[in-house]
Amino acid sequence: MNKARRKPNRRPGLLLALLLAVTTLAVAGRASVPVARDLAADGRLAAERRLPILLVVAASDCAYCIQLEEDFLIPMLISGDYDDRVIIRKIEIDQANLLRDFDGRLVTASELADRYRASLTPTLLFLDPQGRELVERMVGLTTPDFFGGYLDQAIDAARENLRARPSPPSAATP
Repeated sequence: MNKARRKPNRRPGLLLALLLAVTTLAVAGRASVPVARDLAADGRLAAERRLPILLVVAASDCAYCIQLEEDFLIPMLISGDYDDRVIIRKIEIDQANLLRDFDGRLVTASELADRYRASLTPTLLFLDPQGRELVERMVGLTTPDFFGGYLDQAIDAARENLRARPSPPSAATP
């Protein structure tokens, strides 16, 4: 009896890998870092929750900005692990859209970046609810293998610096 050897069917594994890749792309395609539209409102939320704001200064054609968002920021947002650690927003300095700054004034992203002297992209600013820097900014996407750790350290330091400050008086206090 001559039995032909059956080759293992590799299609289910290939199909699973393809499905995973498509799902990952679909999730990444939908997810993005929220663009700052009203930093005054974001500041009120940050004050209420006692959280720092991570403001990313980016440009739409900046490859490093795209890599930062795809490799670090989107996964941070999707995971939910940072919801109680930091409020993440971005501005794109090459877009002409107006946004409300921390003082409630309408400005362009480029004008806001100029105020912070953030001329290189990406620049990560760690801000308090009034828009003041809490810790040293991160400029560029250096050492990608360690960048996530450096980012976590900066977020933790910003949280500590913010929480070390006295709480603002509540509205109910005369």
